[in-house]
Amino acid sequence: MSDQALIKKINRLKSEKNAVILVHNYQRPEIYEVADFIGDSLELAREAQKTDAKIIVFCGVDFMAESAKILNPDKKVLLPAIMARCPMAAMVDEAGLVEMQKKYPEAATVGYINTSAATKALCDVCCTSANVIEVVGRLEQKQIIFVPDKNLADYAQSRLPDKQIIPWAGFCYVHNRILSQQLQEARRLHPEAVVIAHPECPADVIKLADAVASTSGMLKFASRSDADEFIIATEMGMTHRLQTQIPDKKFYSAGGVCVQMKKNTLELVYQELREENNEITVPEDVRLAAKRSLDKMLSE
Repeated sequence: MSDQALIKKINRLKSEKNAVILVHNYQRPEIYEVADFIGDSLELAREAQKTDAKIIVFCGVDFMAESAKILNPDKKVLLPAIMARCPMAAMVDEAGLVEMQKKYPEAATVGYINTSAATKALCDVCCTSANVIEVVGRLEQKQIIFVPDKNLADYAQSRLPDKQIIPWAGFCYVHNRILSQQLQEARRLHPEAVVIAHPECPADVIKLADAVASTSGMLKFASRSDADEFIIATEMGMTHRLQTQIPDKKFYSAGGVCVQMKKNTLELVYQELREENNEITVPEDVRLAAKRSLDKMLSE
């Protein structure tokens, strides 16, 4: 079946079933065509919180769909590619986190949104790459346990020197593979381009960037900038998103592919809307505890 035929069928089913499709920026370009909203993790969490649709189809990875379910217990949340799992979120061992909390009893625990519901349930507050500096900066505690991304923790530490951030040793395999040498070569090839890096990148990459931003921040920065060319240090799908939204500027990717994000396809979205097989569930005790950490982020 052609993409256009699938898009028509998906849109018809969305209307019939009162469903909304939330799509992360890193998804395949053709999935943008059926999206009711496209954004980063923070924007998608806010959209999930306020939707009045009966069904939420989440084109992203596991923790994103879980977050939507945590915020919407009475709605059916579906993940088209049920095996789309964030490796970084899986790097947290809840028992190990509890032991870390015992070791640092005065510390607040901040959970990046890229975590499982079980991890969020152990955290005081969640954050995203878009609001990490604000969330951590507002906490009264000086000591902060930060899970799971060490690179993002290091970035927050560089911006918040009065805090003592204790990082979990996790990482995003896509951002961690972006090397400073790649960025230097990209600059050589495109000397007029402005470099925008995601804060999940290693510190030496961030030091070479002209701006550091979440994916939503990249869109805002590039649209407002006087520059005409940009080197984008994040998952390569973001370059297509930027080019689509800002067609009069040029964007060059310095990142790799997140194979987990790309597991969602139009065929799977259509199949899931039709059959509703991959419903996301979260145990109620875990959901309530995780919701407290998400609510604290979303209310600030």
